[in-house]
Amino acid sequence: MVPLSWVGGVVGLILSSAISLYASTLIAKLHEYGGRRHIRYRDLAGFMYGQTAYSLVWALQFANLFLINTGFVILGGQALKAFYVLFRDDHQMKLPHFIAVAGFACVLFAIAIPHLSALRIWLGFSTFFSLVYICIVIALSLKDGLEAPPRDYSIPGTKNTKIWATIGAAANLVFAYNTGMLPELQATVRKPVVNNMIKALHFQFTLGVIPMHAVTYIGYWAYGSSASSYLLNNVSGPIWLKGMANIAAFLQAIIALHVIVTLLRSYSLYTAIFM
Repeated sequence: MVPLSWVGGVVGLILSSAISLYASTLIAKLHEYGGRRHIRYRDLAGFMYGQTAYSLVWALQFANLFLINTGFVILGGQALKAFYVLFRDDHQMKLPHFIAVAGFACVLFAIAIPHLSALRIWLGFSTFFSLVYICIVIALSLKDGLEAPPRDYSIPGTKNTKIWATIGAAANLVFAYNTGMLPELQATVRKPVVNNMIKALHFQFTLGVIPMHAVTYIGYWAYGSSASSYLLNNVSGPIWLKGMANIAAFLQAIIALHVIVTLLRSYSLYTAIFM
């Protein structure tokens, strides 16, 4: 929101939601195409456009998922650091240390939960952690916003930095709602696969996007152009409450990352066998 301000941010989020729903629905409907089930992006691309498209989509998807993994590890590190700073702001431990700890925790979780189907109850925990974070952030942001003086909502920076920040924000909007592995997830859906997947997408892009939009808008309203990309760095309130939200964010990052790690394992296994 900060690089786009109110108009650009709100319009961009709504447009990206609508476009992502449309694109995801198209992919979901192609699950059974040409008399075959396509359970991977690269398989669908190869079937429709040939070997070159297969290889290109494989490389791009791997790069996309690798970067998503990296982002989750960094997010986990940020959450851990924010939790640490609540109790000891001595600067002895830097963000890279917390990122390393988060990465190690992700590895341990991946070893304990070796495949996607083994998540099961952890998906319930994931939902719980998300709700804890969302509720606390919204409550504390609302409190701060009501008590704060008028905020500055102008886009910060020089002309050049504004341009690059806007480009970066627009790029983030493109990927905000996309998993990068929809066919792979659809392969685990019970029959009728296409109808159930479309129902899930409609739920995701209606009720599912409300918390994301709410946190974004309320956070920007409360803190203006000083809003942090990790909103818990801005909020004020009881230490125990902020600590709970930070730990919830850390644990949620680990579980969410595991979904992507599972697919990366399939890439590694395929490479080891066939390459």
